[in-house]
Amino acid sequence: MKKLGVNIDHVATLRQARGVAYPSVIEAARICETAGASGITIHLREDRRHIQDADVYELKKTLTTKMNLELAATDAMTEIALKVRPEQVCLVPEKREELTTEGGLDVVSHFDQVAKCARLLSSAGCEVSLFIDADQDQVTASVNAGAQAIEIHTGHYADCLNGSEEQLAALDKIKKICHWAKITYPKLIINAGHGLTRQNVQAIAQIPEIHELNIGHAIVADAVFVGLKDAVKGFINLIYPE
Repeated sequence: MKKLGVNIDHVATLRQARGVAYPSVIEAARICETAGASGITIHLREDRRHIQDADVYELKKTLTTKMNLELAATDAMTEIALKVRPEQVCLVPEKREELTTEGGLDVVSHFDQVAKCARLLSSAGCEVSLFIDADQDQVTASVNAGAQAIEIHTGHYADCLNGSEEQLAALDKIKKICHWAKITYPKLIINAGHGLTRQNVQAIAQIPEIHELNIGHAIVADAVFVGLKDAVKGFINLIYPE
């Protein structure tokens, strides 16, 4: 059965737009967990555009599932994670000017720094995941760097027109890399996420090697119309229909 991690960054985005105390990310996380989320994902960006440091510490105290803390692979961000000790840390690429994460982490080119962060986080008891593109070299580098999990970037697939040849090709690439990764590294946990919506999630959810999907923006967007609890349940029903 696939798991659904819910990213609540954009609840914080709405709060930060006015610089007020609402909506509460703590309450958002509670609702998501009650609705069946297997974990809560938050990205503490270096520019603090949505999730704030105080959110991380408070959520660590109140979550009943797990925290998947997304961070840039820097010494400063790793120090924060070592203080919080979330159940999972996902190292991601980050550029100040981007609207959202634009691609996977280039583990090959930044191997020494990524491996350093992974070693420190693993020694603190955190499961280390690396957010990467569907590429064999990146998978191999991730394992060699000490990651216990990878999260395949599904952004290109999600950006394609649904049902188009381009999307089918992107899907096939993801399927092949997941299958290869699981055969080559049987203990490696394979997750996926970025840009997934109700319209495109099922094909990704049907990939047998994928353990968990992390979805945020589409769930928060749906919540505007149906409420957060039903938005989470709607995705759960798509991922593993009864």
